[in-house]
Amino acid sequence: MSIQIDWQAFTPISLVGGLMLGVATVILLLGIGRIAGISGIFSSLLKPKRVEMWQVLFIAGLVISPLLYKLARPLPDVEVSTSLPLLIGAGLLVGFGTRLGSGCTSGHGICGNARLSPRSMAATATFMLFGIVTVYLGRHVLGLI
Repeated sequence: MSIQIDWQAFTPISLVGGLMLGVATVILLLGIGRIAGISGIFSSLLKPKRVEMWQVLFIAGLVISPLLYKLARPLPDVEVSTSLPLLIGAGLLVGFGTRLGSGCTSGHGICGNARLSPRSMAATATFMLFGIVTVYLGRHVLGLI
């Protein structure tokens, strides 16, 4: 699979999205003392006894925001050129990793590093390293990607 960035179509909307993510993270942390870890929030929705309204709204915002963006601009074309079994396997490994690491890229990479959490710094370094190694092996050794 190859990901290409069309630099001529690049807009500052990424900056706006990053700022919105940062503001939402701060509001969540300062407002109710919770971390914006997507995997934890999503997994809590699968346990109906513990669902809180903010969790439902947070996930709904993730689903609705591209639809709102589509009203203003066309969504970029996405082309996935790898096999479905490889995608499923990758998704399962990511899910396993988030449970093993007690958090995901958003929980550790954004929130934890911003709080200077040593655990999050170690987790971020670990998933970045393994992501790099996985892409290298998949692309250059096994020829899967």
